[in-house]
Amino acid sequence: MHVFGLTGGIASGKSTVTRMLRELGAEVIDADVLARQVVEPGTPGLASIAERFPGVIGPDGRLDRAKLAARVFGNEVERGALNAITHPRVREAFLEKLQLLQERGVARAVYDVPLLIEAGMHQWLEGVALVWVPREVQKARLMARDGLDEAAAEARLVSQLPLDDKRTHATWVIDNSGDLAATRAQVETVWRAMLARG
Repeated sequence: MHVFGLTGGIASGKSTVTRMLRELGAEVIDADVLARQVVEPGTPGLASIAERFPGVIGPDGRLDRAKLAARVFGNEVERGALNAITHPRVREAFLEKLQLLQERGVARAVYDVPLLIEAGMHQWLEGVALVWVPREVQKARLMARDGLDEAAAEARLVSQLPLDDKRTHATWVIDNSGDLAATRAQVETVWRAMLARG
């Protein structure tokens, strides 16, 4: 089975590209969806988080993501502890999903992971598509989308590897700074390249 990666950065437009890939027939496995599933109420993942980070479970028994984010944002030790709980579970869920797709006879899958390159996953994938925009565009979109001032947007951006640095690890770069038609044309080219593999 051919497994490719899709990544980007905050407010780069990765979800738009994911939607376009799905419309073209790609099987996309979304790491964010898996990350939510492994901390659903009743899961061992949520129990481990509740034990390590007291006070982050809401009255409804669900993870209070805002509280947890406030605890780990900008704190390497806390973020490392959270990743140690969630990453192995997400990886296991990904492998299970991949197995199901293989059983259905699917020949290619795209793994959509925000921090794919930071986690070193690009090394074991057959190719990586990066959704890229210039940093100023990324910051402006982030401020508009999340209602942030410039300092808050900057703080979010510096917590991720810059898109320009990620380019060096990408097989394909999708420039999402233009209109949707321009982005779609690039996505179609990338999908054709993925189909041509193997």
